Amino acid sequence: MATTLKDVATRKPVLATIRLLVPAGAAKPAPPVGPALGFYRLNLMAFCKDFNARTQKYKAETPMQVTLTAYKDSTFEFVVKSPSVSWFLKKAAGIETASSRPGHSIVTSLSLRHVYEIAKLKQTDPFCKHMSLEALSKSIIGTAKSMGIEIVKDLD
Repeated sequence: MATTLKDVATRKPVLATIRLLVPAGAAKPAPPVGPALGFYRLNLMAFCKDFNARTQKYKAETPMQVTLTAYKDSTFEFVVKSPSVSWFLKKAAGIETASSRPGHSIVTSLSLRHVYEIAKLKQTDPFCKHMSLEALSKSIIGTAKSMGIEIVKDLD
């Protein structure tokens, strides 16, 4: 897709790109959201209402990654990504922290079924939708290894 001169001329000038980690359904005009958006004179309440509406299907307190693009005319757009793979792995394994010595000490084990379910959830992410479930699963297994989580065929 080639960009035309008209596309370039009608593009809004970007003021900043802001990355936040906000709990699902719990965006409030208080830190961390308030200071980050208030600095660029963006409408805090509009962001909070829209974000909370978009993330109501997730369990409360699920950390959602948000990439917000602020424009010079005080408008904004944002993309909500699903939680990180490491967060999903910790929840599935029921652990608080990963191994302090990955590759040497194994904290817990998960089955391939867990990996497959996490891959299906991550495939809904806008940045992962082009990836196959196999590629996502391999990436998740690599993340699990680096956290000291062993992946087995079936849990006994």
